[in-house]
Amino acid sequence: MPYRKQQFANNDIHHITLKAIDNNLIFKNEDDYYRGIFSIYEFNNSKPITIRERRRVRNVLKNKIYRGRASVNFEDKRDKLVDILCFCLMPNHIHLLLKQIKDDGITKFMSKTGTGLGGYFNKKYNRQGHVFQRRFNAVPIKTDEQLKVVVAYICTNPLSLRYPEWKKIKIKDSAEAHGFLEDYKWSSYPDLIGIKNFPSVTQRDFLLEIMGGPEGCKNFIKYWIEYKGRLEKYSNLFLE
Repeated sequence: MPYRKQQFANNDIHHITLKAIDNNLIFKNEDDYYRGIFSIYEFNNSKPITIRERRRVRNVLKNKIYRGRASVNFEDKRDKLVDILCFCLMPNHIHLLLKQIKDDGITKFMSKTGTGLGGYFNKKYNRQGHVFQRRFNAVPIKTDEQLKVVVAYICTNPLSLRYPEWKKIKIKDSAEAHGFLEDYKWSSYPDLIGIKNFPSVTQRDFLLEIMGGPEGCKNFIKYWIEYKGRLEKYSNLFLE
């Protein structure tokens, strides 16, 4: 169960990472990723959840209703612990940008998420022991500029799956790279730029106001892909 003794104040924003032990692969297929998305939605709730409600929400997420392929009367009944501003699921870790909105919200949310996902992976893959490192990592975000940089870092994380050396070598076709990010399903980036993906997972209004709306967000991501080397002074925010 991931934990941290650090105290988090309400309304403060933190860049959080939850990493697998020994960099083990945790998301092995599409079902695992859907479970990850479902978990960060489900566990962002101070109230206990019934099996019936869990199944209802899971079906909504997994049936791709948010991509406009179906419609459903979906009422959000959660009592949220945090605002999830941005997220990205990678094969062996999770990035989250969280704003605490209830006392101990970040700690409770991360504990529930780590325990729930760990139990799922152990049961599915017939394994025992910890799945995630015992402590999640957290870095406070103090300024709007830092916030924009961390959003860019989180949203471009999947590029390493397509271009393993992209942080060292300039990507030749930045338009292709950006298209890859638009199509990467396990991230909140599509929703930030107006492509419906999993909009109920995140709270985007605050972030988009700072980023300059969907178009401003898109332009900053493109800038990050092209000129990330100029922003190395923010490396302490990235939790590599």
